Amino acid sequence: MAAQCVTKVELTVSCDNLLDKDIGSKSDPLCVLLMSTTDSRWYEVERTEKVQNCLCPKFAKKFVIDYYFEMVQKLKFGIYDIDNKTVDLSDDDFLGELECTLGQVVSSRKLTRPLVLKNKSPAGKGTITIAAEEIKDNRVANLEVEARKLDNKDFFGKSDPYLEFYKQTPTGWQLAHRTEVVKNNLNPTWRPFRIPLQSLCGGDLDKPIKAEFECINSKKKQKKKGYKNSGIVSVKQCQVVKEYTFLDYIMGGCQLNFTVAVDFTGSNGDPRSPQSLHYISPQGVNEYLSAIWSVGNVIQDYDSDKMFPAFGFGAQIPPTWQVSHEFPLNFKPTNPFCAGVEGIVEAYRVCLPQVRLYGPTNFSPIINHVACFAQQALQQSTASQYFVLLIITDGVITDMDDTRNAIVNASRLPMSIIIVGVGGADFTAMEFLDGDDGRLRSMTGEAAMRDIVQFVPFRQFKNAPKEALAKSVLAEVPGQLVEFCNVMKLGPPNTSPAPNPAGTI
Repeated sequence: MAAQCVTKVELTVSCDNLLDKDIGSKSDPLCVLLMSTTDSRWYEVERTEKVQNCLCPKFAKKFVIDYYFEMVQKLKFGIYDIDNKTVDLSDDDFLGELECTLGQVVSSRKLTRPLVLKNKSPAGKGTITIAAEEIKDNRVANLEVEARKLDNKDFFGKSDPYLEFYKQTPTGWQLAHRTEVVKNNLNPTWRPFRIPLQSLCGGDLDKPIKAEFECINSKKKQKKKGYKNSGIVSVKQCQVVKEYTFLDYIMGGCQLNFTVAVDFTGSNGDPRSPQSLHYISPQGVNEYLSAIWSVGNVIQDYDSDKMFPAFGFGAQIPPTWQVSHEFPLNFKPTNPFCAGVEGIVEAYRVCLPQVRLYGPTNFSPIINHVACFAQQALQQSTASQYFVLLIITDGVITDMDDTRNAIVNASRLPMSIIIVGVGGADFTAMEFLDGDDGRLRSMTGEAAMRDIVQFVPFRQFKNAPKEALAKSVLAEVPGQLVEFCNVMKLGPPNTSPAPNPAGTI
């Protein structure tokens, strides 16, 4: 039997006195969390945001881990100075790491250790602190905040303000949330945001929040007579609500609809050649098949009929040999469904020798195809269906503008997009679509309602257990589903209406 998860643990990471690898500024650190498998191989779990120009970063992004009492769970926290937009960390400066166990972290509640370099020598005076908290509260605070008459800190233009919320802990104030930056504005209104009550105040509504409503610049106050403040921050609304969890939706009858799209463009190479990404080895595998198996095996459990549409794009197809960017792998336009993951794999194997690899690499047709079905599902008054599109590709998108428009449109629908990059291509453009570093915009400037794209390069998981790829690419789907349902105020199909607010300020 599989080990039972005792609880979920939220890890908050901060560092002090990091090595400075930049000339003319300070390092731009990021923390990556890796876990060890039973055979002592490391695989990446998640990353924090990058903190600009800072040697003592406090990372707002939390790591959430299933905690198993009966297992030794080995963790490795790696700190890197990020100076480019590539997903690979090998071309970024390594600032140090810490290896420990989750048991050590939770028993300490707050673990501070020196960072070490790869040769196990200390990384200067640098330290890392990991704080652990059990997650046991599904309440969130929905906040709307604005400020007025802030001081201007820029020589050219106006300040670019953001807001940080801290919560009080037995060991001091801890960063709970950082808003987005509002560019060039001394009277900013930040987008409405949510903070889990556990992160904000440990679930204790009587705890104070360290939010400076009157901004006081102590140096300015000393120098300037009659000084009042450097601006006012006001909370327009703070509403505490109970949120449905991902499992509330799944157990309440929400179905995940899984669609696969496979890249058949010419850059993959002749499938008959062992150098081709579509070459099926004597063991019956290639990277495309591995990605289908890995992701499909997890997601099929959430679809009751296990019938999955599967498509190809970028190939010339019989009988007319026209290029198609949206053809069923089974060549049945009116019935593109495959029975289970095995059916997808079989359809791919049969399709491969029947098409001619061609091009270009267009994503928008298949995204718009799935979006049509997601739009129909939106007519329901509850969250009955959610669509997950897996695109497996080897290269650079040629319809980037149309793809951006398609993703922004899909962000308003019950839909997530997973992109797995196979082979050794430069996937910088894929990172751009994965809106973790900023909100994706369409060509007309319209912002995505939410981040729905998760991209990972398959090469990162070559030495990882087969579960690792699925865990990485599917990690954001539960949160994306819940976020969508919250925004649209949709409850699970088989339950009472959405929870009432637990309190409003």
